[in-house]
Amino acid sequence: MAQSLGSLVAEALKNNPEILAAQKRYEAMRQRPSREATLPDPMFSVGWSSNGNPLPGAGLGSTPTANIGVSVAQELPAPGKLRLRGEIASKEAEAEFQQYQAVKLSVISRLKLAYHQLHHAYEASEIMRKEQKLLGNFMQIAEARYSVGKAAQQDIFRAHAQFAIMETQILRMEQDKPVQQAIINSLLNRPQDIVVTPPDEMQPGELTVSLDELLAHARTDAPAIMKDQKRIERNELALNLARKDYAPDYVVSGGYYNMGGMAPMYQFRLDVKVPAYFWRKQRAEVTEQAYTVNESRRTYEADKQNLAARIRAEYAEAQNARKLMDLYSKSVSPQASLALESSLTSYETGAIDFLSVLTNFMTVVDYELNYHEEMVRFHLSLARLEEMTGLEIDPAR
Repeated sequence: MAQSLGSLVAEALKNNPEILAAQKRYEAMRQRPSREATLPDPMFSVGWSSNGNPLPGAGLGSTPTANIGVSVAQELPAPGKLRLRGEIASKEAEAEFQQYQAVKLSVISRLKLAYHQLHHAYEASEIMRKEQKLLGNFMQIAEARYSVGKAAQQDIFRAHAQFAIMETQILRMEQDKPVQQAIINSLLNRPQDIVVTPPDEMQPGELTVSLDELLAHARTDAPAIMKDQKRIERNELALNLARKDYAPDYVVSGGYYNMGGMAPMYQFRLDVKVPAYFWRKQRAEVTEQAYTVNESRRTYEADKQNLAARIRAEYAEAQNARKLMDLYSKSVSPQASLALESSLTSYETGAIDFLSVLTNFMTVVDYELNYHEEMVRFHLSLARLEEMTGLEIDPAR
């Protein structure tokens, strides 16, 4: 039973292991902002000071240095650090989401490539079998003419040789079917013995989107570009956090100590982490992060330029393939078929030789195959454009 491309895409989105793994990585990254923006765990301490022996309570109530107490300490980063750490983690999660989107587009693109190549293998082998059958009819005509002395024996040899050549071409086309089916089953996480059958007829489709639309969509929605943008934002926040390291962190602590019969003792304390080596540590970190921000911006610009160039090249490929499809279907193939019919009539009357008929016949076969090769090239270009831009292109509109 034939399966539509849409149903296969839906199955891939549901079952493909690469997509599911990317989704879980993104879901894992979503947990980090809350963790990074939370204060460090407080430290709870229990202890004693004793006199006379090390046992708890020794000297308690009789000497002022003996006590049993508890204390709590809390580390407090400089103001703004926790917020920045949480925002950095959020940007990393957003970048991971864009990676997830890129994986989905990559899987769908590879599925479409394999699907259209599989369809071409079916279509091309069907064309060859049909034309091989027609060649068999020509062979019968040649043999009938040879039997009455109106054709040369070499005509029979040529026809049989061409028949065998077509058989080898069919075998090569048939060989491509299991290869593309294996790719499709792998992308769908299916058993490899499942046979994927494309529909008998596939519309050639039209190029329904302009180059400007593709370029504009890529600038704002292409996962590769959006990931670069999130990386810039993440690195800018990391630079701000590095600057915050010039400010000291704090540790606040307090405790209660039981003194036995004497009045209890309380202790409160503030510890300050002083950035005493800022010219070797904090300054170097700020400089490093500044370079990292600059690098990510340059990468973003380079990726935008490269992506735009690839989109332009692939769009030109799709345009050229679609024009050639029209040329083959509306002009070249019909004229070649007329030339074949005319030559066959002339051969039956003895006006031309069999080689001319065979040449015209192979021209018709080549043009039919060329038409379908341009069709698959057109759809492959559309699939690549979808992967690069993140824009779904419907050629049937």
